[in-house]
Amino acid sequence: MSRIDKNRPTREWIEHLRKRFPCEKEVDRVLTRKLQRRAGPPYSPVSLETLIAGTEALLRSELKDEFTLSEAKWLSGGASKLQMAFTLSWNQPGVGRTTTPMVLRMEPSESISETSRLCEFQIIKALEGHIPVPPAYWVDADGTFLPYPAIVYGFAEGVAKPTASAGGVTGLGTFIPPALRPVLGPQFIGHLGQLHAFDWRNGGLTSFDVPALGTPAIEWQLNHWERIWEEDSNEDVPLLRLAMSWMRSNMPPVDHLSVIHGDFRTGNFLFTEHDNRISAWLDWEFAHLGDRHEDLAWVTKTEFGHLAEDGKTFLVGGFAPMDEFCAAYEKASGLAVNRNTLKYYDVFNSYKSTAIVLATGCRATRNGKTHQDVLVAWLLGIAYTLMEGLRTQLDEVL
Repeated sequence: MSRIDKNRPTREWIEHLRKRFPCEKEVDRVLTRKLQRRAGPPYSPVSLETLIAGTEALLRSELKDEFTLSEAKWLSGGASKLQMAFTLSWNQPGVGRTTTPMVLRMEPSESISETSRLCEFQIIKALEGHIPVPPAYWVDADGTFLPYPAIVYGFAEGVAKPTASAGGVTGLGTFIPPALRPVLGPQFIGHLGQLHAFDWRNGGLTSFDVPALGTPAIEWQLNHWERIWEEDSNEDVPLLRLAMSWMRSNMPPVDHLSVIHGDFRTGNFLFTEHDNRISAWLDWEFAHLGDRHEDLAWVTKTEFGHLAEDGKTFLVGGFAPMDEFCAAYEKASGLAVNRNTLKYYDVFNSYKSTAIVLATGCRATRNGKTHQDVLVAWLLGIAYTLMEGLRTQLDEVL
């Protein structure tokens, strides 16, 4: 398989990858579709008029009554998806004639994170009323009406960081002022605990595969991200091979199946500044069923927090020291935190992050497949910092 042109993958190579790295059925569908379309044209700008027409076609297939779509505009935010804000005047079931602000979230030609809009739609619907999420209305799972797969959900009020706070791309480096920590922190931790304790069994998650309790739930995720590395990487990196070998040899069994957000952190929630209430959790594209320690290892990464005023104490998410964070999480969820399992998932998350920026991000940018080429190219620069972190983590566990 060494002579494969990854920019023009053959059907035989695609099938080889599918057999070598068995994933959840919806993940397999999305990744296979990505490779089947890869040799096609690069991303070309999609006009607002095209998105409006496609959204109206989707709505006509879903609504029996007349509606009016107005005030459409591009919405900033989201490093991997196209987003359009608009207002819908419609006859909402159970409400009557009303006007609702909404958001269309759509993939580009090829995303830095190729994921399923159907899974995203189903998980948001399932969690409505349990933790703050925007209402999910409709999904175009296969791009039937729009240029690419898309989801329509309600516009959520709020800001992703305090108005006076500094912060980098995608929320990195966001500083939480001391006055906000005791207000937002308990909500942040409480929502994570509620998410992991949530009974998902009757939530309509038909596009999700369910790992068996007592087995390594991480195996599907390892297959997912190693497949992505094989599909998209430009060169071999021995450190990534070593990390995957160690992870496959040390897969921990799962003792409780939770809904995993996959990117739960500061920067991915909105809060309203007049009352400091978390109004919505966003970016559910990585959601799956698995081990809570995956989210915990992600949220406790140093990239998503900062030091306290003493210059020494690391605050998880910018809210609380590690021990306090874990104690509050255990109280909110009723689930224990295993520090050894946390270390395992810390390695996994570093592998995943590296694959996103160094493999998929690099290839999507070089092939002109994304509307965010400048931003994605900028993210490539952190790949080597991520790999140095991964090397340090492996030194500790090997």
